Amino acid sequence: MTVTKHRPTRALVSPTLLAQLVLGAVVVANLLIVEALFLSSGSGKNQVLTVAKFFGLHAALVMMLQLTLVARLPWLDRRIGMDRLTGWHRWTGFTLVWTVLLHATLVIVGYATLDDAPVLRTFWIFAGLTPSLLGMCAAAIIVAVAATSVRFARRRLRYETWHALHAALYLAIGIALTHQFLEGTTFTASTLSTVYWWTLWACVLTALVVGRVVLPLWRNAYHQFRVAAVVPEADDVVSVHITGRHLDRLPARAGQFFIWRFLGHNPWWQANPFSLSAAPNGRSLRLTAKACGTTSAGLRDVPIGTRVFAEGPYGAFTTANRVRTGTLLIAGGVGITPIRAMLEESAGPAVVLYRVHRMADAVLLAELQALARARGAQLQVLTGRTGGGSPPNLPFDPRRLLAMVPDIVERDVFVCGPPAMTTAVLRSLRALRVPGPQVHAERFSLA
Repeated sequence: MTVTKHRPTRALVSPTLLAQLVLGAVVVANLLIVEALFLSSGSGKNQVLTVAKFFGLHAALVMMLQLTLVARLPWLDRRIGMDRLTGWHRWTGFTLVWTVLLHATLVIVGYATLDDAPVLRTFWIFAGLTPSLLGMCAAAIIVAVAATSVRFARRRLRYETWHALHAALYLAIGIALTHQFLEGTTFTASTLSTVYWWTLWACVLTALVVGRVVLPLWRNAYHQFRVAAVVPEADDVVSVHITGRHLDRLPARAGQFFIWRFLGHNPWWQANPFSLSAAPNGRSLRLTAKACGTTSAGLRDVPIGTRVFAEGPYGAFTTANRVRTGTLLIAGGVGITPIRAMLEESAGPAVVLYRVHRMADAVLLAELQALARARGAQLQVLTGRTGGGSPPNLPFDPRRLLAMVPDIVERDVFVCGPPAMTTAVLRSLRALRVPGPQVHAERFSLA
């Protein structure tokens, strides 16, 4: 078994914090520029329309931020992680909805006040004007997509259905840009402001196209991924080995994941994120999946030689973000896949806690035991029903964690598993006062 070693490098600022500071600085700088331009040339025909323009400009900024968060820019993704970036994207999305609704409402009310006309009549007049109608259409699409993204609706939709509906936002962006071009007045006051605004939009859209389209297409054309082997690990668990060209040049790390499409075996729109279950070795990649959906259940039948379209690698759940020498790796269920890969790549003293209901559910256990012996790591498999027995079985209670890992506050802690387990572990880590920069979690919340 080949053991890959990556020793953490000490830095004054952690990569995650540095990326957050850079992203925050860029957002604040552009916000200040927009505020200055608004104060200099943002007055409307009355006070209501001035406020409407204020919300319109900020809606465009929020839209740019949303696109940047999901552009899958490697520099941000490897430091902040898609898990956290998509969470921010979700909340900025709801902010966008309310900002757009306020802008549209205030425009109608402002012109109704200006013309001393009924609000409903003003609405129908605007609906007949092309620039205003475009803005209304963009707003309607944004609200509709947001409605499908609330938890109640999202849990009742298949991922592929939700993703297809979510793609309508790109249509909304195109319509909104046309609306801005026809209606915008704040950024026509000077050549400099016009150049600034449309250059900003060009940078955001270029980042989106490069990160979401150009880079995946180039990587797949260059690496030519194919299925090399399919290995059943248990009745409902299977590993798929992927080969390709020049895999030693693929910037993948243990703990990261790809979004996989198995061409010809599944429809092209069926894609699932699966973590690497072995550290990349420059010759092959391996994913291990549990049958919990149509795509994952069908992996057992993927023919050898099937072409694979892989987007990635994604995620900041890697040892590159370590700040301590020792590590504690905590996994639940199939969350063991990135943890197993990270154990293979880790350097320094490591402890692995693997939570399953029964020993029979411990996937890849033989590999973990062999790696633990090779690395000199401690491995504990925690079984039983949570809350069962007397005293109750609470494997991630703060006192239990401290008993198993007495020096826990001196370690980086990596947690990957079901949301309930991850939440419980993070709560206990806060109670034990493990410093935030030492805590790294993957919640399987890509969508």
